[in-house]
Formats: sequence, structure tokens, C-alpha cells
Amino acid sequence: MVRRVVARGSPIVLQAVAPRRISSTVVGSPADIGGADMVLAGLRRDARRAQCMTHVEPVAARPGRRAPWPEWVDPVLRGRWVAAGIDAPWTHQAAAADAAHAGRSVVLATGTASGKSLGYLMPVLSRLLAQPGARALYLSPTKALAHDQLRAVRALRLTGVRAATYDGDTPAAERDWVRAHAGLVLTNPDMLHRGILPQHRRWAQFLRGLRFVVIDECHGYRGVFGAHVAAVIRRLRRVCARYGSQPVFLLASATTADPGLSAGRLTGVDVEVIDDDGAPRGPMDFVLYEPPLLWRRPAEREGSDASGEPRGAGGNGAGENGAGENGVGEYGVGENGAPVRRSVTAESADLLADLVADGVRTLVFVRSRRSAEVVAVTARRELGHIGADLAERVAAYRAGYLPEERRELERRLRAGDLLGVATTSALELGVDISGLDATVTAGFPGTLASLWQQAGRAGRDGQRSLAVLVARDDPLDTYLVHHPEAVFGRSVEACVFDPDNPYVLAPQLECAAAELPLTEADLGLFGPAAARVVDDLVRRGRLRRRPTGWFWTQRGRPEVDIRGAGGPPVRIVETATGRLLGTVDAAAAHSAVHPGAVYLHQGSSFVVDDLDLPEAVAFVHEESPEWTTVAREHTDIRIVESTRSRVLPDVEVHLGVVEVTSQVVGYQRRLVATGEVLGQEPLDLPPRQLRTRAVWYTVTDALLAGADVESADVPGAVHAAEHAAIGLLPLFATCDRWDIGGVSTALHADTGRTSVFVYDGHAGGAGFAERGFLRIGDWLAATRDAIGACECPAGCPSCVQSPKCGNGNEPLDKAAAWRLLAAVTAAVG
Repeated sequence: MVRRVVARGSPIVLQAVAPRRISSTVVGSPADIGGADMVLAGLRRDARRAQCMTHVEPVAARPGRRAPWPEWVDPVLRGRWVAAGIDAPWTHQAAAADAAHAGRSVVLATGTASGKSLGYLMPVLSRLLAQPGARALYLSPTKALAHDQLRAVRALRLTGVRAATYDGDTPAAERDWVRAHAGLVLTNPDMLHRGILPQHRRWAQFLRGLRFVVIDECHGYRGVFGAHVAAVIRRLRRVCARYGSQPVFLLASATTADPGLSAGRLTGVDVEVIDDDGAPRGPMDFVLYEPPLLWRRPAEREGSDASGEPRGAGGNGAGENGAGENGVGEYGVGENGAPVRRSVTAESADLLADLVADGVRTLVFVRSRRSAEVVAVTARRELGHIGADLAERVAAYRAGYLPEERRELERRLRAGDLLGVATTSALELGVDISGLDATVTAGFPGTLASLWQQAGRAGRDGQRSLAVLVARDDPLDTYLVHHPEAVFGRSVEACVFDPDNPYVLAPQLECAAAELPLTEADLGLFGPAAARVVDDLVRRGRLRRRPTGWFWTQRGRPEVDIRGAGGPPVRIVETATGRLLGTVDAAAAHSAVHPGAVYLHQGSSFVVDDLDLPEAVAFVHEESPEWTTVAREHTDIRIVESTRSRVLPDVEVHLGVVEVTSQVVGYQRRLVATGEVLGQEPLDLPPRQLRTRAVWYTVTDALLAGADVESADVPGAVHAAEHAAIGLLPLFATCDRWDIGGVSTALHADTGRTSVFVYDGHAGGAGFAERGFLRIGDWLAATRDAIGACECPAGCPSCVQSPKCGNGNEPLDKAAAWRLLAAVTAAVG
């Protein structure tokens, strides 16, 4: 273990410290220990933890504002809520309910735990009680949220409301009852797409009576998934019109930029915005936290020279492989000798163990299924030193579990049996989890909206809560924890998705035609690109034109995955027993379950024996290595078309269509705790092709010469600039670095120049590259500043190294990348 002794902007000195020992505090309730304020004080008293805390932002409490119950609310329903302790609604709840009751579609965009569900349940349940033939549909992005909402509705004990979930977990015997009798059906966009709309004739009674459609957590519909959901909603509106109904849409969203625009693009209808949050909020301490470095180097090599170039990036500051002249420290190094920080999963697991040991109910949000397992297993192991009973009160929660496993974990969490849970974004959404005191976000979740949504899961009865953002060793995370104004000083992002993506529209229009023949009027419903896409489908023989419209020509229905996974999920099967452990998306299979990959499930570790792509199954055996695996991918790119451009004397910036060919060619084995590379293994997997949208810039030889980038340095400069730009694009677009990819080259065949490409990682594009094109100056300036501020000598994961680089992060030239970006940003303004 090491600790970082540094004031912001000053040279760093690393010292070895004794291994961490978990607190042996007797577990009590949060009230016994004084809640989150006591926890923060404890973190500050711990010298190592205090030096990892780059910023603490106090978020002030806010009083609530009540409104009277609307007169039209059913008196029995109102009585149930009053009996549950809700004396009157908050102002935003009443405003949204009044708008929907009056027949106006509305989006309620307020903070976490602001009671958005009451805002849409008032008009929905009142209508169902008043009109027995009325129906309502509730859509959520996860099954867990739908089941939670069902529990909330059933808790009201309304005999006139028949509510039921309809999803992949619903037994076949119950589905007929739901179609015939349920007044409120709670489902998800996937089931609406696959199970309801294709069978709309069997749902005729329900669709004829449909009065309200609730779209919960609508800020989660972004990228290709958001584009698919937008088309599915239009298909729903079209089928409802066939049965004579025009439902009102009620959307609930976290606070986002321009929620009305996003909600309108999602539904295709005019939407009234309610975003004046009247709910009270307790005080919160929001901590930005950077794990310590795991590599020691001499302090005298630090600092920035008078030129303003990156600290430690000059040739005199590093020896072979980037190490100081005294050599590599005892804690190991990362790829190509770069210094690394303690992994975000290891640090977050330590925080979870400490918080649980002090009786603090905590959620840790992680970025992947594997990380959820690692954090839970590590925390349980540390807590086991105190007592086995305490260790059993920590669990992982993620997608891929069997339905009965998820339901049991949700029950234990609500009951308070679990003190700590490591979870993916599955619990970020509005599942009712009361009594939480702290959240830990292990790595920036991709958007500020998600970050605040996760932080808002803690806080109860107006008590102080604690939120911690633990930075990954990543350019964006490093930038954010050292620039708190980028977290606390700006508005959250807008949802980014492209409803006109032809790779989304084409299969969705096929689905629509299979449900009901398409008409000229329908094309306007699906947007300006629909006519062109329909003509293409006719040319390809997928649709046939008749006087009454366009008809689906195939026997079977179109197979469309609205999650954009690119095929059926790959099943994870234990070789020895044949037991199904879980699934992984097809698009992630090459990198997640390739032969030799380490796969985690419910605290157990498995190694992949074989990946059978035609059968979509990966065979694994149980094993517990001390390392994890990281796939390596090789990528080529070809320009198909430039659709927009900015041409300057020495720089050209383009937005257009590209074709990307990628192939997983091998993988690395890395120690879990430190990230140290243990070795590399080759793989022989087939290449995959992707036609998508990209933003790219090209530079002249004259600009390179003016930036003092020699010919031999160009490959390392553009490679490092590409990596850092990918890391920083999520600051300007609602995306994650895993949603995008990049290619850089000293001389690209299609441009004839030195070129850097960043592309959307989804067929047809997702809108992220377009945001990069529109914000190119700000984006590249932030990239330049992130490289310049990093304290490493020659490049590290916090600035220019990438965790998914197919070339093993070679070559990289941090100093030349900074000079290149400085010249490019000066040129583009």
C-alpha cells in the first residue's frame, strides 16, 4: 500500500505505508454512530484516505414545498396515501398529475427520491378506479424497477386496480390472464417490442382502452438503445390508433438538460416539462476520491518546466520504460513501465468493507458485472476477519443472474438483511431502497445525470448522507476529480440518441410492417428518413409495395435486438455440470468470454475453456487465479462518406460514415489488485465489420513541424492524442468510452494526411461522434489540458494509455501529443 502526499499542483512524493487493517468497530445502526457525518469525519482522520480525497463538496439541504391534493384524485386512493404518511403531494407531483389528468403529455424531470412515482400514479390510478375499462401501460428499463412499482401499487390495496408485470420472467400460464384482465401492465421496452406489439390482436381489448403510457427513468434511453425505443414507442402509437386510442404519455426522468426535447424525440409528441423540484433534500457530503499510486519514483523528477509542457513528459525525466533513474519501485508498474494507481475496484471494496463494519448501509455502483462480483468478494473477505455473519451481509447485484436470485437479493436489501451491495446500474434507477446512508461510485458512470442519480440513492428522513466518486485510472475520471467545477459547476447532459439512424429505422420499419402494413401517413410518424429507408427495403425485397401500403414479405417476423447487442446472448455454461451460470451480450462475447478469459459469477471465479460462436455458448470451469484478463483488439477504418466538414488552412475536421474492421487478437493477464501485466496470449477469433459514424481531424505536415513533432514522433503523438480524446468525449456527449472507439495513423490512405478518428461503436452511429464534431474545440482543449495536468513522466492510464488498446499502448508519445493538440486547438479556435 502507498499513500500520496501532495497538494494540488505540487510535486508528488510516494511513501510506503503499513498494509491497511479493517476497523473492528462493533456494528451498530447508523443512528448509533451518528450517520454519514460521522463517517466523513472518520475518513478525514485516516491519513491515507484524507490524501486520496481531492475535494469535498457540501450539498445543502432543501426544504420541501407542498401542494393541495387535486380535487379529481380518487378519495379512497388519497386516503391510502395519507394513511401511509403522505399528507399532501409536493408541488412538482401535483403539477405533473394535473397536466396528465387534463390530457397533456408530460415529463417530470426532478431529482432522485423526489417522489416522481406519485406524480404519475395519481392520474393513472384515479382513471383506472373511475373507468373499469381503462388501461395503463408502465415501461421501465429494468425488470427490477417494474417489480418494485408493482409492490408499491399493490401496497395501496385498491381492489379496483388489477396490476401485473409482463416480462420475460412471467410464467406462460399468467400471460393470458394479464392480457385479458390487467388494468395496469408493468413491462419494459424489450417486452413491448417482442411480446406485445407483434401480438397486438391478442391485446386488442387492452390497447383499445389504453389511456396512459408511463415511461419511467427515460433519461436511460440513449444511444442506439434510445433510438430503438423511440421507434418502438411510435409503433405503439400506430397500433393504438388502429384500435381507436390516443394515450397520454407520462415520462419520469432524472434532472437532464432540455428534458422536453429528449422526451419529445422519444415519444414523437409534444411534451410539457415539469422540472421545478418541490421535494425536500437532506444535506449531503460529496467526496471526489483518487486512489493512491502504486509506483514510487523520485520527487525531484517532478514538476513542469517553463514551457508549460506536461509535467514529467520530457526526455530527461524518465529512464528506460519511463522509470526514474533509481528504477521501478517495489509496488510494480503497468503497461510499458507506466505508473498505475490502485484499481478502482480494490479501493471501492475497501471503502465498502469499512462502511459496512461501521454499520453504514452502502451501495457501491460499478461499471461491469465482473466488477460487482470483485467488489463484493473482496469486501466479504475483509469483513470475514471480523465475523462470518458480517461478511454474509454483503452481496453483488447485477444483470445475468437468474430471476429467483435477483428477487431474493432485492428482498434482503429492502428488509435490511444486506448492509452492503455492489451493483451495476441495475439499482441506480428508482427501485425503492430505504434507509441507505452512503453510496460509492466506482468510476465515473458516463454522465453527470447518472452520477447524481446514484448519489441520490442515499439519504433518509432528512439525515446527512455521503456520496463518494472513486476515480478510475482514466483520463476523464482523473480530469473530474481534479476539476470539481466540471462536476458541481455545470448542468447535466441531454440524452443523446438518433431516431433517424437507418440501421435502427430499417429493422423497426420491418417490424411495423409485419404488425400492420405501412402507409404514407405512417412514414411521417417515423421521421424524415423513413421514406428513404422504406425505398431501400423495397429494393432489398424486405417490403413489397401495394396500392394500400408496404407489406412485410417474409414468413417469420424480423429478429431485432433493441439493446443493440448484435445477436442472441451468449450462454455461460459450466463444462463439468452443464449448469447455466448466466449470459453475456453477443457484442461483448469476443472480449468477455474468449478462451482463457476470467469470468465471475456470484463470488466464484471461472476460466473460459471454449467459445462456440455459432452456438452462442461459452464453456467454463471453476478456477480462482490471482489475475484478470483484458482483451486486445486490432482495428482498421475506411472512410465511406464525409457529410459535414470544417476546412481550415492546416486542419480539417469531418463528420461522416466509416467502415470499421476489428478483430480480437489476444489478451493480457493482469493482477487484480495492481493492474500489473503478467503476460500476453494470442487468440484466433474472426474479424467483425461495423458501418458507423465518426468524427475525424487531419493535419498538415506544416502544422506538425510548427508543433515540433518530428516524423518519427508522429505515430506516438496521434496515438496518444486519440486515446486521450476518447477518454474525454464523455464530458461533452452522453456516452461512455466503451461506447466509442478510435483509430489514428501518421498517413491514412483515404485522407492522405496524418489523421485521428473517433467513431460510434454501434451500427449506423449513436450521435456521440456528432457531438464531438459540434464541440471539437472544447473537446480537444479539455483533452490537451488533461494530458498537460497529468503527473506521470511519459504516459499512464490517467492520461494517454487506454485499457482496450489493440496495440498494447505502443507507441505513445505524451509530450508530442500535448504539442499536437495545442496546435490543433489553436487552429480550430
